[in-house]
Amino acid sequence: MITAHLPSGYILGRTAQRYGVHPWLMPAALLGAVLPDFDLIWFYLIDNRAFHHHSYWVHIPGFWLVVAALTLLGLRQVRPRWLPPARVFFAAIFLHLVLDTVAGDIAWAWPFSDRFFHFFTVPATQSHFILSFLLHWTFSLELMIWALAIYLYAKVKL
Repeated sequence: MITAHLPSGYILGRTAQRYGVHPWLMPAALLGAVLPDFDLIWFYLIDNRAFHHHSYWVHIPGFWLVVAALTLLGLRQVRPRWLPPARVFFAAIFLHLVLDTVAGDIAWAWPFSDRFFHFFTVPATQSHFILSFLLHWTFSLELMIWALAIYLYAKVKL
């Protein structure tokens, strides 16, 4: 996915708000939905694109599984009222990883395997990889996510 992470977080946040009332549900969903792509800062500015950014720790589901388990267990003991936004935050991170798996590589079996998994391959048919993604049929999934997010937003605001 290239553009649909933030709107997917909005959809998740709106869904979470239907089942619970907490002022941090939507911010947690929006932040979690884009957090794994913060590695692009390192990818472009420091690492000079040496490795695909999906190989960094923020795109490794096994890392987030451990962090989520420890965080949720800790919050359960010391701040249980923060569990709902924490759950939404980690759900948004995993949603990001699932969406990246559609046409990108994610190491779902790490630490047991370094193999990357994806559902579909986007062939390099254009001069720039972004054009190849934009013109591939999987981009229609991103457009559908955007359409649903805009619909949900308009439903509240109009």
